[in-house]
Amino acid sequence: MTSVPPRRKGSAGRRMVPPLRSIRGRYAVTTAVVSMAVLIVVGLVIDVAVRYKIRSEILFQAERTAARWSAAVRNGGAPRPIPATRDVDLIQLVDLHGRVLDASPQAADLPAVSRFRPPAYDRLQPRIECPRGRCLILMANRVSPAADAPTVFAGTLEPSVLATGDLEYLTAVAAVLVTVTVAWMTWWAVGRTLRPVAVIRERIAEITVSDLSLRVPVPAGDDEIAMLARTANRTLARLDAEVERQRRFSSTLSHELRTPITGLRTSLEEAILYPGDVDPRETVRGALTVTGRLEAIVDDLLAFARLAVDHGQREAIDLGALVTEEAASPGRVPVRVHAVPGVRVHGSRIRLIRLVDNLLGNARRHAESGVVVTLEPVGDRAVLSVLDDGPGIAPADRERVFERFVRLDDGRRRDPGGSGLGLALSREIAHDHAGTLCVEDSPGGALFVLRLPLLDGPAAGGVRAS
Repeated sequence: MTSVPPRRKGSAGRRMVPPLRSIRGRYAVTTAVVSMAVLIVVGLVIDVAVRYKIRSEILFQAERTAARWSAAVRNGGAPRPIPATRDVDLIQLVDLHGRVLDASPQAADLPAVSRFRPPAYDRLQPRIECPRGRCLILMANRVSPAADAPTVFAGTLEPSVLATGDLEYLTAVAAVLVTVTVAWMTWWAVGRTLRPVAVIRERIAEITVSDLSLRVPVPAGDDEIAMLARTANRTLARLDAEVERQRRFSSTLSHELRTPITGLRTSLEEAILYPGDVDPRETVRGALTVTGRLEAIVDDLLAFARLAVDHGQREAIDLGALVTEEAASPGRVPVRVHAVPGVRVHGSRIRLIRLVDNLLGNARRHAESGVVVTLEPVGDRAVLSVLDDGPGIAPADRERVFERFVRLDDGRRRDPGGSGLGLALSREIAHDHAGTLCVEDSPGGALFVLRLPLLDGPAAGGVRAS
């Protein structure tokens, strides 16, 4: 049986991407296409310009030569044969009937280079003649306006760079070389730019939920890739902290559930094993107490789960009316409410009722004689204060009380069946409504302060924040 080699950790992150589907491939192809399009236009412009320049230069020299020998013919001083120049070697004097009367040595044995005859009113005109495949660039100069005046033709063969298409070939080769060079440079530059991204991708492929301690390397500089790496590291740090918090929560939850279940099982086993020594009513009463605690824990856990996946139906809520209604429910100590009317927030009524009930229930458990609830707008926030006259909370424990399953000694004594999740759930609800919940200083007792955004913004008649 052939053994399958183990899959290397992070191999999925190093999967090869087809060149044309990669970013550097797409950039290289796009750059090559754009460069080729631009170079084609530039090449056409250069080709036209070079052709025009060469022909213009030849025609300029031919015009000077034709004008010179035309004047010589008019004055009767044209030599035989007509001497050629370096730039103009084909010179002919052609009569009305197309006969060559005089010519330069290179054109002496040739028939008339052109049978064109300029009109009397425009005696100097350029011509392009192609008698035998190779074109001639000529300047025709009629000697005089007379009807029988001969014509001087001066010019030369079209240069090979124009006649054979060598200029176009050279331009095309140069365009291809430039395009290839630009595409290669783009491929190299993009690859060098994206090299840190490949390293980041490989490192992220090595990160698992069981180990979030790894961090991606941060390249030097403050460009977009460095910012991406820093953001990824901050996200990993938050995930690491959240996973660690969930681990602690799971450990604490298992302990909180195991303890009452173990006690319940022990009491029930004692009732079965020693029926004569155990009071059945006490056993049932104790079982109900433990069941109530388990039910409270499960209810709070379900509330946490619903809070994570469902934000509830949001509506405009008169927070003062809600607090007044919840404070009216009977309790161990009275609750006095001082609420400014018209303080409205936007949120889930069911969850805000749960939050207010948790704060009032906690205050009633710890109060000696009463609870004072104050609601007022401060700036753009609705501020709800719940103050009891109990022993209060030490500054060192003011954040701990919002942790899950944390119960102070006084809380355990006053409410043995509590779940330790009420205040943690209340803070989660406050955060879900873009608010805050904290414990602040007070002359006596514990002061819980809830701040939520006002529905209508800053209140005109509200209390200004100091």
